[in-house]
Amino acid sequence: MAEVQVRPTGAAPTARRVLVVEDDPTIGDAIAARLKAEGFAVRTAGDGPAAVAAAEEWEPDLLVLDVMLPGYDGLEVCRRVQSRRPVPVLMLTARDDETDMLVGLGVGADDYMTKPFSMRELAARVHVLLRRMERAAAAAAAPRTTSVLRLGRLEIDHAQRRVRVAGADVHLTPTEFDLLVCLACRPRAVLSREQLLVEVWDWADASGTRTVDSHIKALRRKIGAERIRTVHGVGYALEPEAA
Repeated sequence: MAEVQVRPTGAAPTARRVLVVEDDPTIGDAIAARLKAEGFAVRTAGDGPAAVAAAEEWEPDLLVLDVMLPGYDGLEVCRRVQSRRPVPVLMLTARDDETDMLVGLGVGADDYMTKPFSMRELAARVHVLLRRMERAAAAAAAPRTTSVLRLGRLEIDHAQRRVRVAGADVHLTPTEFDLLVCLACRPRAVLSREQLLVEVWDWADASGTRTVDSHIKALRRKIGAERIRTVHGVGYALEPEAA
């Protein structure tokens, strides 16, 4: 088994745990330093096998995961970690390629950033992902009179965070689920990319609009492309049934 690199965190015992997986020590150390300054407990790993071992042993609350790694690449690490237990994943990539992004989102990643990026934005996205996970857990535990939203053959179970299309279960990542709920609560209404960034990602500026587009494409592949309408220059709308 690969050696798991462990660094002192200086964080409180109750701090949220973030595993940073990056084969470039300069980048990995810079990310770890910023996240430690934000109050997180941080460990680092420099290759795929070390990342899987660290995730199994330490059980982090979130992964910051580079796509290009020795051993296993980031997509395989994501698959292996997610097969053991669900954990939010922020993917890092050096290539601004939408196909790669969609593959990454399809294996369970919740968000992605393309290098180079600002440490301020990375820290903000980590905070956002963890807040969303907390809200999702609280919403699932809260009592509901009616927890299932039905729009034609599309069923969204809020309490169980499950989605069905024509009776068949559809696996969505946490971000995809939240995005679908945001659209489904206002069927046929056009929501701008900026509005979706605020409501789903808690991201208050327009720097992440391509993240929205990539998640929409991944969602279309899973529930049917015809169910989400693009209004060019504006945003997206959920159509309850295909025409």
